[in-house]
Amino acid sequence: MEGHSTQLHSPAIGTAGEVIRYGHWGRPVLVFPAERGRAYDFASNGMVNAVAPLIDAGRVKLYCVDSYDGASWSASEVPLEERAQRHGRYESWILDQVVPYIVDDCGGVSDIVTVGTSMGAFHALNFALRRADLFPLAVCLSGTYDPTVWNGWGDRGDTLYFNNPTDYVGHLHGDHLDRLRGRLSIVLVCGQGQWEDTTGALDSTRRMAEILSEKGIRHELDLWGTDTPHDWPSWRAQLAYHLPRFC
Repeated sequence: MEGHSTQLHSPAIGTAGEVIRYGHWGRPVLVFPAERGRAYDFASNGMVNAVAPLIDAGRVKLYCVDSYDGASWSASEVPLEERAQRHGRYESWILDQVVPYIVDDCGGVSDIVTVGTSMGAFHALNFALRRADLFPLAVCLSGTYDPTVWNGWGDRGDTLYFNNPTDYVGHLHGDHLDRLRGRLSIVLVCGQGQWEDTTGALDSTRRMAEILSEKGIRHELDLWGTDTPHDWPSWRAQLAYHLPRFC
């Protein structure tokens, strides 16, 4: 399926990132790629075709974005706190450039679904938790949600803490927590097959579900079988199963 590509410049990053839109109408879905991924990865790996009936029916518009992981979370030579600070540049691009583009393209619709695979699932969850006013639903496929396990080293400060859902969600309270309980829905999906254990995705997904349950934040935990590996065929099936429920 052919998409429409747009380059959006980021003053924070100092260059442009790509956004590829698929669809002409429907609920907007912001798609984060797997680690170090590009905007075209979703289509290249069959994910767009997996939900083509929704796109063709005008039920959903996908907005697939480039990652910034190579300069932030995946830069293992950099201490974790600095990686988190670098991620802030990516967050600025998403919030200041990508979101206004999506809202304008959708005629003012601002309730955007986030979707991601692997490290993209971390982004989908973290953006929704931090900005549920924009992203009231996150669909997270085979994610790990604790950046400290990503070859982490160095001193850890506030920026890392507030970008580590495994840490900060457990300490949410008061009005912020009440707003999340009333606004946010999270779908955590993971297989139990090959690589889901070695990547840490299965354990991290279970742990994240426990934390959300403890805080009373609306979520679903959907664990697929031992025949479901950490790989694109699994994510195609999982997305095709879950996305029609919300669009």
